[in-house]
Amino acid sequence: MDYLAAVKEREQLGVRLNRFHETWDLLLTPTLPLAAFAAGIEVPIKTDGSHWTDWTPFTYPFNLTRQPAATVPCGLTSAGLPAGLQIIGPSHGDVAVLRAARAFEKLRPFKLPPI
Repeated sequence: MDYLAAVKEREQLGVRLNRFHETWDLLLTPTLPLAAFAAGIEVPIKTDGSHWTDWTPFTYPFNLTRQPAATVPCGLTSAGLPAGLQIIGPSHGDVAVLRAARAFEKLRPFKLPPI
């Protein structure tokens, strides 16, 4: 019963987001609510790691609703760490997401800081 309740909740989230996309072509969010962390580390150091949803609140909902999404680098934090912009489209809106990501990359080319 718990599984069926979870499936129903996921489906309802998808319905709400489909309604959102009746008005808006794309949804833009940060990729993560925190700065990048070192490569090779599976969870941010300042978290206990037990609830990955605590540090991925902008990405996992769209996996659940099966919406296409892309992330593009959009700048650097004051500490020089990369930050990402996530572009989410409606179901089957892959082309719009990819076009928006490419347009952003053309307008704001990402440059790594000098080493």
